[in-house]
Amino acid sequence: MTSCGGLLLALCLAALTGTTAVAAAYERTERNCSASPPYLPSTAVNTTLRLQELRVQMLLQNISAYIIPGTDSHLSEYIAPRDARMAFMTGFTGSAGTAVVTQTKATLWTDSRYWVQAERQMDCNWDLEIDVSVRSVAEWLISEVPPGGYIGFDPFLFSLKTQGDYSVFLESTNRSLMSVPVNLVDQVWTDRPPIPPGNLTRLPDRVINRSWEMKVEQIRNQIRENPYEPTALLLSALDETAWLFNLRGNDIPYNPFFYSYTLLTMDEIWLFLHTERVTEELKVYLNAASLWIGTEYTNYALYEIITPEEKLMTSTYSPVLTTKAVKDETEQRILRDAHVRDAVAVVQLLMWLEKAVPEGKETELTAAAYVNKCRSKQKDSRGPSFETISASGPNAALAHYSPSEETSRRLTVDEMYLVDSGGQYLDGTTDITRTVHWGTPTAMQKEAFTRVLMGNIEISRTIFPSGTRGVNMEMLGRRALWEVGLNYGHGTGHGVGNFFGVHEWPVGFQSNNIPFRIGMFTSIEPGYYKENDFGIRIEDVVVIKPAKTKYGHNYLTFETVSLVPYDRKLIDTSILSSEQLQWLNNYYETIRNLLGAELDNQGLHEEKKWMLKHTEAFMKSGSSESVCSSSLTLIALAVTLLHNII
Repeated sequence: MTSCGGLLLALCLAALTGTTAVAAAYERTERNCSASPPYLPSTAVNTTLRLQELRVQMLLQNISAYIIPGTDSHLSEYIAPRDARMAFMTGFTGSAGTAVVTQTKATLWTDSRYWVQAERQMDCNWDLEIDVSVRSVAEWLISEVPPGGYIGFDPFLFSLKTQGDYSVFLESTNRSLMSVPVNLVDQVWTDRPPIPPGNLTRLPDRVINRSWEMKVEQIRNQIRENPYEPTALLLSALDETAWLFNLRGNDIPYNPFFYSYTLLTMDEIWLFLHTERVTEELKVYLNAASLWIGTEYTNYALYEIITPEEKLMTSTYSPVLTTKAVKDETEQRILRDAHVRDAVAVVQLLMWLEKAVPEGKETELTAAAYVNKCRSKQKDSRGPSFETISASGPNAALAHYSPSEETSRRLTVDEMYLVDSGGQYLDGTTDITRTVHWGTPTAMQKEAFTRVLMGNIEISRTIFPSGTRGVNMEMLGRRALWEVGLNYGHGTGHGVGNFFGVHEWPVGFQSNNIPFRIGMFTSIEPGYYKENDFGIRIEDVVVIKPAKTKYGHNYLTFETVSLVPYDRKLIDTSILSSEQLQWLNNYYETIRNLLGAELDNQGLHEEKKWMLKHTEAFMKSGSSESVCSSSLTLIALAVTLLHNII
């Protein structure tokens, strides 16, 4: 027998355990800047030249530091490739972060979802900071920039709130923010991508209840009723204009938005966009018939133009964002319908993987491609709503990992698998996460999964007064994990829209989200991640609806509209309460009714058999396989044996 040593040992272990060489070399996928020479993985980007060129531009502007946010001039979370300035400078492609460059240092701030990704993608020119608060960045700037120094920023990439927060921390220390209207990264980014081609499209009448004229009048009524008597409303966020005019575009990957601004007065509407996008049909459609701005999604450059300041009225969110968050009856109905069809695609993926993984041929990439292919066959599909998170084993411990040719692992029955995916449909946007195990999970994996599920159920079944904020019940998603010393480092949920962005503000469970109201949709997605081992997340989309209570009449609750069963072999019913178990069985009955009808309608008989098997009712027991139907089978068998004896 040939012995295994060094890298050969890793390859031999990979062969024995059924993992790929990429998985065996997992520890080598992150940079090691303390080694001599420093070790950089193939995924790291060389940023030496671009940093040198940027520092030249900084000297010309007489600034000591330059802040590079990971957003665009509309302060979007998901941005077009041409706006990915932070990614160009750092190599890091995560959706959240802030980079700062001085003449001698370069540092990136990002949250826990992306720490490992940053270590894989950045070279040793960059340091990584894990506290993403403005205070953390400001304190770093104070330590690196001398008194009297200027800190440059692109005013188009700062919200009014962000600019104000930095100013509070910096100006008392004799360091000043300097607005630099010409973006310095653009000056060194010679091959910056162009704006993608494509026309705007209007939503068909069958998926809208309110015409754009009706929406405009609804917003104007809010302007009239405002006690500060504003005379105009400025809309900067891309989803604001898209919602107001019932229009969609393709400027942002996975998001049906288009570059635009809107200025709405009491008797005029100014829509600013690239005129070559406007077809003759659209011109006909749009010609049928004090300034108020939101501080979260209006950039500082627009604020600088609006003078004098006493003419300005601000609120955290514009009335369009808060109005859009509450779906009307048509929007609620079609968003529910979209989730039923979307569940078909996810069931097809899970059923296929259950058969294919034991054969040892499928990878994270092929699984991601398969679910997107399944979605593309559904009615009104418009593609995925974000890059699919398809992660097995240690990759699943990275909350926002997406596979690449370099990192994709082969799927095996010995590891947990997490898939977080979603679709864009003409009638709705979906987002769902399921975690499965095709072999025998460890006791710790099973307990962690069950406790994550308990958190999902506890929020989903709670009844709360109207006007309650998500942040006030967010801990319900963590309590079962906290009881055994576990936790997760990301948010517990976010808003979801009708053919919009998969993260629709300002709904969710964070401190800056607005109170819940009937007709809002949000995700609920607790999780647990064990570094270099496995990851668990269970994500469902819910709608807020009225709750029936014994005495009160103004209470709300959630109804789950995602319709895919959980992996029953990972559920330990012995630690579920009777109320949690009853909720789970009721949810499975809903899946059987709604998804079963859709599977029948599409003639997907094998998928329906799979769904029925995985939604059998649970009984209270220490065994995760204990179901009512199994008990009935045993009783029937006993009766048969007794009959034969007699």
